Amino acid sequence: MGHVFADITLKNAGDKIRVECGAIKAPEVRETAVRALVDTGAGTLIIKEWVQVRLGLEVVGLRRVSLGNNTKEICKVTEPVEIHWKDRQTTCPALVIPGDGGVLLGVIPIEDMDLVVDPTKQELLGAHGDEVISLVM
Repeated sequence: MGHVFADITLKNAGDKIRVECGAIKAPEVRETAVRALVDTGAGTLIIKEWVQVRLGLEVVGLRRVSLGNNTKEICKVTEPVEIHWKDRQTTCPALVIPGDGGVLLGVIPIEDMDLVVDPTKQELLGAHGDEVISLVM
């Protein structure tokens, strides 16, 4: 299977809360559009330092991780990031790995947005087509 990429928008979820509290205005929510590598071998959202800086994400912890090249790194864990793909969204913390480069969209946010990877078409798709499944309480 070749590489699968997805155009996603990342937003600082803390900024969205600050809008609701009246501390900042909606246009002040920090966000960035990126082309992410869809990586079902990665657990969560993995970003580079430049994305963390652009979104103004606070570090809330550290985590030891194993990278794809079998090296171990201590990575920063950020406050929650809102991930948007087409009409779907989810929120999760991100792991920050040093260096330049792109974003990895891991399996937890992929599954939370009810997405699947189509290996034949090499694209990310909604598991139920364009239908977004949601539970209303």
